[in-house]
Amino acid sequence: MHVLLLEDDGEIGGWVRDGLTRSGHVVDWFTSGREALIAATTSDYEVLILDRMTPDLDGLGVLKTLRATEVMTPVLFLTALGEVEDRVEGLEAGADDYLSKPFAFSELEARVAALGRRALRPSAAEATVLSCGDIKLDLLKQNCTRRGEPVDLNTKEFRLLEAFMRSKGRVLTRNMLLERVWGLNFDPTTSVVETHVSRLRGKIEKPFGDTVIRTIRGAGYVFDP
Repeated sequence: MHVLLLEDDGEIGGWVRDGLTRSGHVVDWFTSGREALIAATTSDYEVLILDRMTPDLDGLGVLKTLRATEVMTPVLFLTALGEVEDRVEGLEAGADDYLSKPFAFSELEARVAALGRRALRPSAAEATVLSCGDIKLDLLKQNCTRRGEPVDLNTKEFRLLEAFMRSKGRVLTRNMLLERVWGLNFDPTTSVVETHVSRLRGKIEKPFGDTVIRTIRGAGYVFDP
């Protein structure tokens, strides 16, 4: 997942960033609330991790501004403020989850994964058809078309293409695809991702004579029709 981290403590910030990166996430770490706010409103993230107490603009201020501008990306608060009133204030401002310092990294990782899965579930108000270039994916009918022609995808290929389309233009690592499509938060040391990406390419690229999924050596894949 693409994660934004706002944390002004260098030791904690580095620890969280490095741990999430090892888990296959892409983490943008900010120590300034104002810089984090700009990034959150101009880039696509699956999860925002906000420290409650930051110098120029605190996490609560960032959250309130985001919700006021209808940015609904899931937010996890990290804070040393553990009083009930503080947690309630954050949740009422629009936070999705709350983790008090100190915390175990395994718990943080589990909460981030849960918020990421929540972000992928379309709500009733969201579009049920994804469209990128000439590719359309109907989430309700579970069918795919390209240039108006039907493309026959199995369940895993459909979910793989959905993951790509929801992250258009961004690198998706092998581990990120394993988590989103197969529900695995570990590397089973098999070629399941490579095999399914190859099959998907055979269906949405080869018949149409072009490339929409690029392999980024040593990083992952980018969907960019």
